[in-house]
Amino acid sequence: MKATAGSWCIQHNPTPLSYFSNFSCQINLGSQHQREPLLRFSYSRVLEFYKKGRLETTSGATHALYGRKEGHVSPWDDEPYEILPSGKKAYLDEQDVVTFLDPPKELIPLDPASYNPAAYLWKKIEDIPEERRHRLLDLIEPRVISRAWQIAGTRYEDSKLVKKSASTLLSNKDDAILEHYSCRSSGGPMPISWMKAFKKALFSCKDGNIYGRLIGGSVLAAFANSFTPLYFMVRQVNEVMSTEQPCDLAYEFGDGLLHIQELPQGFPRPMKHGYPFDDQVVIYVRYLGPGVSVGQAWQEGKKLEQVPRKLCGEILMVKD
Repeated sequence: MKATAGSWCIQHNPTPLSYFSNFSCQINLGSQHQREPLLRFSYSRVLEFYKKGRLETTSGATHALYGRKEGHVSPWDDEPYEILPSGKKAYLDEQDVVTFLDPPKELIPLDPASYNPAAYLWKKIEDIPEERRHRLLDLIEPRVISRAWQIAGTRYEDSKLVKKSASTLLSNKDDAILEHYSCRSSGGPMPISWMKAFKKALFSCKDGNIYGRLIGGSVLAAFANSFTPLYFMVRQVNEVMSTEQPCDLAYEFGDGLLHIQELPQGFPRPMKHGYPFDDQVVIYVRYLGPGVSVGQAWQEGKKLEQVPRKLCGEILMVKD
């Protein structure tokens, strides 16, 4: 049996009796003589069936079994989550995103020309209620955030998808709006090791510009926030300068001395950045899904002969 899911397929035996669509998994419960309705499963649910041996082929028919040898239970009656041995709930739509970014070795890639990975991932993130999307920061390992950046790059191949935005901020420049994000990366060397987990704020001003600020999560970083607030200006750009890869936004830090006319309540006034943020640091951003983005931080340098280098690993950013 061969089952395909999103961009991957499970090799179980040579008989291709079941299949899955790009946005959901479908199992054809039928034989050569009788065709029965399709069952629809989440990506992660099908993988669970595979691992537990619940996908079985008998008499030319494929059955999804819940510990039984005959009959089936409709997944439409299932809850959208599973109860783990620890008692915690594991939501299937969140597991779909995680499994797609970090697939087990049992899955092999399909032809990327047959679908758009960014469109699949966007839809899966869109299916997660806004109040639960922050859980992706804990579920997605930092080591696979780079894959999220790569997948987001295929979004520019879809003329409709590329017009979508992960934030409402850019379409409301005339109104004062403040958005908060939680961010995670694989971190970097001192003195930016705090970038493993931090906050980001974006806000628009009446002058038509959009600004932002990074806020360290550690106690030491929080103490430094009031002395060296890391403000930046948000610009719409088409590509990463160092690699010429496509992107949506650039967070330009400059020297930190931005002339911001009005600051959100409680925000300190801009001050000169310390190293390395005073060395032409830019974070390039790609939209991944509603309220979710992924970024690359580059230290491009003030000197013309300086070779740009990545400041840290790719950054996952989820709206609070």
